[in-house]
Amino acid sequence: MRAQFIGWPEQAMDVLWQLQGEPTHATRERYRADRERLVRQPMIALLNEVADTDPRYEDFSVWHYRTDSWWWQHQGAVIRLGRKIEIGLRFSLDGLRIQGAWWYPDPGQVDMFRKAVASEGSGRELSAIVEDVRKKGYDISGDVMKRPPRGYPTDHSRMSLLRHRSLIAARPLGCEEWLHTPEAVDRVLSAAADLDALLMWLVRHVKCAA
Repeated sequence: MRAQFIGWPEQAMDVLWQLQGEPTHATRERYRADRERLVRQPMIALLNEVADTDPRYEDFSVWHYRTDSWWWQHQGAVIRLGRKIEIGLRFSLDGLRIQGAWWYPDPGQVDMFRKAVASEGSGRELSAIVEDVRKKGYDISGDVMKRPPRGYPTDHSRMSLLRHRSLIAARPLGCEEWLHTPEAVDRVLSAAADLDALLMWLVRHVKCAA
């Protein structure tokens, strides 16, 4: 039977606190089972609840710990919406963070992105979407060229977007009491709605390149 999401237990923070800095192998092993039960499994339960609301959110992964201590201190997860297009979640002592991202593009995807940005209709649409997302408190970042890309006029009105080779919108959702309750599902869904127009634009225009 699938676990229902009821929030991260408050003890989850205690476990992450013990894993700060550069924990020894012995420390990691001591807290491995507690971390799995109190930190990682609630993330899986959360994303199952999110997926139940919209079939687009069904393709998700919740990361294991790997060897770097950072992965023990931060519980990551992604919801894949398209090729290299995803919603990312991260739970840590700082609380919960969300981002919508198109990154690590396949060959040809950057050209597809730039053609859509340069096109009047789709380009104006993306520019308005990015401004709206920024006004909602999201930081806009990505891999951005210092020089204008070749083949486009240097005075193009959307040159700031044309220089992007990836596009990320991110913000912290907070570290308040709701993290320990089912309300976290609603918080994630609300943020996903904030990012929906941006991510769906990317799904439409930055398809898997041949």
